[in-house]
Amino acid sequence: MNADVIAHNRGLAGFLEANGSRLTMDADVHATDLARLNGELRRRYDASPNYYHGRPVSAEEILAEMGSACVDMALIWQNPAATAYAGDPRRDFDALLAANRYIAESARRHPDKFLPAGWTDPKALGLDRALELVDVLVGEFGFLFVKINPAQNRFPIDSEPVRILLERIAQLGAIPAFHFGADTPFTPAEGLERVAALHPGCPILAIHMGGGGAGYVEADDLYRRARELGLRQPNIRFVLSAKRDTHIESDLITYQLAGEPFCRNLFCGSDAPYGRMSWNFGGARAMLDSLQESSRHGDARVRAHPGLFTPEIARNFLGRNFAEFAAAGYRRLLQIHGGPAAPETVESREARSSRPTCITGSP
Repeated sequence: MNADVIAHNRGLAGFLEANGSRLTMDADVHATDLARLNGELRRRYDASPNYYHGRPVSAEEILAEMGSACVDMALIWQNPAATAYAGDPRRDFDALLAANRYIAESARRHPDKFLPAGWTDPKALGLDRALELVDVLVGEFGFLFVKINPAQNRFPIDSEPVRILLERIAQLGAIPAFHFGADTPFTPAEGLERVAALHPGCPILAIHMGGGGAGYVEADDLYRRARELGLRQPNIRFVLSAKRDTHIESDLITYQLAGEPFCRNLFCGSDAPYGRMSWNFGGARAMLDSLQESSRHGDARVRAHPGLFTPEIARNFLGRNFAEFAAAGYRRLLQIHGGPAAPETVESREARSSRPTCITGSP
């Protein structure tokens, strides 16, 4: 990492530590450089303002949505529906590199709004180029998270290329992330468990916790398996995005009852543009409010444990959990690539802490 990237990551670590207890954070957002859309992607985008699957949004549009949804900060990565592959590994490497570079540049423009995250693909790029891209994403761009999408890119989550990529990501001090949903057969719970067991000391970020676009009936079994898996493998952290609301509530109750560290392992996300940030965070706030009304709640476990959910616990799910997780990750990354992160001065900490935030219950 060069000095500018190291300084940027030090700033992120300090900002998250100073403000994490008050931040509302979306842990799953896809940003696209709309200027790069061409061919069929451009024609489809220009044809109608109505939504279609994966209709891309820019970083600036995400910022506007964050304002209306009262979200302070978002983890952003590329949108696979807006990255056109040519069927040639070299050209596909260049396309995915450009999509990742846009993420890095967007985060540099808005350092207190975006956490940048990378994306690699061993099937389209081939294993060697996928590894090369990981080296760029972490070593050059300074990304803390690198995502692999076995579902849409169509390869088993516990396949040998994934294991090799996981090894490289962990060696570089970054955190591997996976699409983990019931929308394809490539990400079963057993596969994620085998991946997580390879490096029990390495955190794994599993996006969707079994959701990701599958139908209600088809997804039910993986939702249950995912919930059980996280209690066996505490190094797995879950982003609850693109998932049925009733199961999200069950996840929250189950993990809150399980206590530490499990109650810290769930993060809120919208999967924008596949989901609306305003809808998802509005619903999450309402759900958390209802969980605090234990005597009237429909789940017997909540009624039997008054005080299981409080405003402080609601803030954990809405942002504090993820802020603390990411801050610790940046500190580890800096120890490997940039030496110990210098502490902020009192003056800079107070200045950054004074920025208004959108905690639960705020207007």
